[in-house]
Amino acid sequence: MCGIALTLSSGSKIASSTELLDRLQRRVLVRQPLKDPGTGSILCWNGEAWKLDDKAIDGNDTEVVLDLLVKATASYDLLLSVGHDININEAVVNALSRISGPYAFIFYDARHSKVFYGRDPLGRRSLLRCKERDGSFIVSSVSSSSLSGTWTEVEANGIYVISVESTDDFDPIESHIAWPVMGDHASALRLPEDNSPPGSLQVPRLDLSVPAVDTLLNNLRSSLAVRIFAIPTLSSDIKASAKIAILFSGGLDCTLIARIVHDLLPEDQHVDLVNVAFENPRVLRAASASNNMTLDAFSQCPDRVTGLKSYAELQRVCPGRHWRFISIDVTYAEFSFHRPQVISLIYPHQTEMDLSIACALYFAARGNGTVPAGGLGDHISYTTTARVLLSGLGADEVFAGYTRHATAYARSGYQGLASELEIDYQRLGKRNLGRDDRVISHWAREVRYPYLDENFLRWALPLPLWEKCGFGQAEIRTGSLNNEDDPELEPSKKLLRLLSWKLGMKSAAAERKRAIQFGARSAKMETGRTNGTTILS
Repeated sequence: MCGIALTLSSGSKIASSTELLDRLQRRVLVRQPLKDPGTGSILCWNGEAWKLDDKAIDGNDTEVVLDLLVKATASYDLLLSVGHDININEAVVNALSRISGPYAFIFYDARHSKVFYGRDPLGRRSLLRCKERDGSFIVSSVSSSSLSGTWTEVEANGIYVISVESTDDFDPIESHIAWPVMGDHASALRLPEDNSPPGSLQVPRLDLSVPAVDTLLNNLRSSLAVRIFAIPTLSSDIKASAKIAILFSGGLDCTLIARIVHDLLPEDQHVDLVNVAFENPRVLRAASASNNMTLDAFSQCPDRVTGLKSYAELQRVCPGRHWRFISIDVTYAEFSFHRPQVISLIYPHQTEMDLSIACALYFAARGNGTVPAGGLGDHISYTTTARVLLSGLGADEVFAGYTRHATAYARSGYQGLASELEIDYQRLGKRNLGRDDRVISHWAREVRYPYLDENFLRWALPLPLWEKCGFGQAEIRTGSLNNEDDPELEPSKKLLRLLSWKLGMKSAAAERKRAIQFGARSAKMETGRTNGTTILS
């Protein structure tokens, strides 16, 4: 498990630790926690600072961030000495707001006896807090069942600060400092308040001629370039090893990522496509009862079917690339064996839906499955060498991909759709990202989200909804999926579908949305009577 931790307790010194001893993005490695020799300030950093003031960072990002925070606290002292009215908490949050990239951090400001901690504004890295019965206060990437307190997720809506001037009779009181809500900062990225279409009664048609299709491609290329370049090779077999793997259901979002990755990476670099299927006893019993037929637990799993279909399309469209399709088959016995571990990792999330989603990610991140061996139908065991996993999470929340988005539009038009999208986008950090980070990093791998890049979102979120999806458009005149200039595609995430079509991935462009837990069949393993919100027992 890669992560950071801090313990504050009465009558004792601050104790910090980290198991994140190397950076995947940087060639210069440093051991953490990192201490500033001049001030004694300490930084625990779990994440990637790719840019500072939108300029690429050279060298080790942990060292850059520590220097940034030390200078921020020093500038506070300087300004205070000349009579400026400034708050040190604001100085720190303003410094952090200059960073682009996913992170969680703990910073001890030794000069002012303060501890700052938090997550990036999108919440892409895990951070939890716990107050024990003896008054001790813990901040950690993961929870521990051995502690007596209650764990809660640290919100991504700002940073938190605790004064530690004295540890005698220590009673930690948190202060919260919200992220800046002006300018280009990630926390200020919201859907526009006015989502009304142009004055005409009919919204403009979304087709391949719309400039947003090419702009989407350029922005996705930029987002992916940051996430896939400069990853060190850890395997001794450089030629055959993969530096990146894609969480690959064969759906639109991940297949579009794979297609653009092909354009960016040299053709001799292998790319792993990780596809998970579960043996679901409930589904097998139902199939047997209704058809009196034996259902293959893995080959007929929905995500396996679409995964192989999109894999074949990638091979046709990008023949020079070695795509390695990893079939990860999870038996019910194996699921049951690992279930307690997954429940421990996702805590304080504890619903059936959390478990079913997390299990799919858990086994995907383990990366242990089979790959084609060359002969017809032959497979051999294989575990991905990639330390970086790419995920399509965020595409549905930004481009309207869920069924409830179509429902919201049908009920209340673009304003209703905008409200639903805003809810989904704002709760990503609280509902998904921290939980998923804990599960995936358990296997010492790092997940990266091209659709949740700050610069990508600065373009995508303000984009008019009728340029993202096809709800409310006129009926297709041709009625033909094969019309090269005006393909018939479903309205959800239509801009992504058009780009997929333009790049030759026409089958993927027509794929319907399917939640990971149903596509991989990790949901409702024992009985169909449980709801996603049911608390785990």
